[in-house]
Amino acid sequence: MTKSKAYTVRKKPSETVRKALKEFPDFVQEILAARNIKTHKAAQDFFNQNYDEHVHDPFLLRDMDVAVTRIIKAIDNNEHIAIYSDFDADGIPGGALLHDVFKKIGYERFTNYIPHRDTEGYGFHKEAVDTLLKKEVSLILTVDVGITNGETVAHANTLGVDVIITDHHIPSETVPEAVAVVNPQREDETYPFRFFCGTGVAFKLAQALFIRARELDKEWVKDVPEGWEKWLLDLVAIATVGDMVPLVGENRTLVHYGLTVLHKSRRPGIAALCRKLGIGQAYITEDDIGFSIAPRINAASRMGTPELGFRLLTTVDGAEATGVARELESLNNKRKGSVASITKELKKRFEGNSDGAVLVAGNPNWNPALLGLAANSLVDTYGKTACLWGREGTGSIKGSCRGDGNVNVVDMFNHASHTLVQFGGHEHAGGFSVDADKVHIMEDAFNSAYKELTKGVKLLVPEVDAVLPHASLRETYKILSQFAPFGMGNSKPVFVYKSALVRSLKQFGKEKAHIELHLAADEFENTVRAIAFFKNPQSFSRIPEQDCVVDVLCTIELSRFAGRINLELRIVDIV
Repeated sequence: MTKSKAYTVRKKPSETVRKALKEFPDFVQEILAARNIKTHKAAQDFFNQNYDEHVHDPFLLRDMDVAVTRIIKAIDNNEHIAIYSDFDADGIPGGALLHDVFKKIGYERFTNYIPHRDTEGYGFHKEAVDTLLKKEVSLILTVDVGITNGETVAHANTLGVDVIITDHHIPSETVPEAVAVVNPQREDETYPFRFFCGTGVAFKLAQALFIRARELDKEWVKDVPEGWEKWLLDLVAIATVGDMVPLVGENRTLVHYGLTVLHKSRRPGIAALCRKLGIGQAYITEDDIGFSIAPRINAASRMGTPELGFRLLTTVDGAEATGVARELESLNNKRKGSVASITKELKKRFEGNSDGAVLVAGNPNWNPALLGLAANSLVDTYGKTACLWGREGTGSIKGSCRGDGNVNVVDMFNHASHTLVQFGGHEHAGGFSVDADKVHIMEDAFNSAYKELTKGVKLLVPEVDAVLPHASLRETYKILSQFAPFGMGNSKPVFVYKSALVRSLKQFGKEKAHIELHLAADEFENTVRAIAFFKNPQSFSRIPEQDCVVDVLCTIELSRFAGRINLELRIVDIV
């Protein structure tokens, strides 16, 4: 039994590219070419992630000089500085990063402020400025927020409070009139790299502060070893992976070194969370960040207590770290339970009734903070764009959308803007708010927009990088590890294991929610384990059965489960 889905193998490199990359195996040449790396020099540059070569001068960012000058003035004059950071797994590490900078230089007159998702919502708020003014704050540094909050900046200006914005989101037409606006996405920006997360921008600010302070021979920086800021790259790695910004260029280098720092991080909170989750700290990967660490930090704000995530990253007390890690895990379990309940309701709703190009559903009792996760589940199950809405208490109706890759979610919102109050996001994910009297027309509006945007467009089918050299998995994995860290813009290579014999299959896990297959090239070859989490045989384009022959789309993974090290395949699809 098959569904109407296929795959294509990426176009083979030209003979010219083959010659330029001849020192690499064929499948490596194909993967490099797919990343537009087509010369020997480009390949060497890609594999050699040299910090000094790939991490650019922070003063190349617009307004960086002004920002650093104002911060140094505040330190010299003992002003009260506030660090205002967003409440997610990008903003919280960024706030922690600047917290660590001030602690390191011995500056104590600063405050970290994190707005609450449920009571304040996303953004830089006037009420927060009023609160900070009462504490005699005269300078506010934003992290991962503020670029679209010009009115709040203007409000701060009237109160005599200076604002430095550090952000990475797309600016609106008018840039806020802050003392400085450091954002690589500014239209007038000429910095060589544009795709930092919010914590990445905060790291560039820290870099610049230390450089300038040393140039000025400031007393408060003399005890800070040169290059100490590299110890902050663990936070940059968590945020860059957690916020799913492109893992290319300077980001890839920062995460590469950030993972090295995480492996020996001195943060008691990281060590405690690794113990709690059974992760070997010395072997933390980008997958561990994306699937285990960042979700726990996000769970803090989704369940109403973002300060817990901040404390995890900044505490120096081992006992406190253990307690916070335990509490975060408890919150994450509650979050998972709530999402599972919503997902179960959705599967009943769409069982046999999922014909629309865009799946739309809502319930006033659903927590909007959890709907992005539930929408992800729908995309995984049905392969379609999903938009879900809920209500914040007695407040407004808000929703989240996750795309199937065929349509830019923000473009879809634009086409359906007559039904929405506000919306925003990026290509694959977005959020929106809607008036109660428009909820009933959203489904038609989103589906009409989707159809309009895909008119005459060839829809996506899975792309495979190369045929799996299954006879030499260990050597293949060793070579592939040089492509890491993986993420947006540098995804794990997808292979096709052609004509694989299914020797056995079963569901595993506490609730039998995951599938495991053992595959071989023929009845005499040793098998390799292939798994997919939260999938069953019906999840794939072709339903696998024992002793059948299938093509398996997969990535190669190194499992360290229960202390046993094994290579296995992670199933993308079965066709």
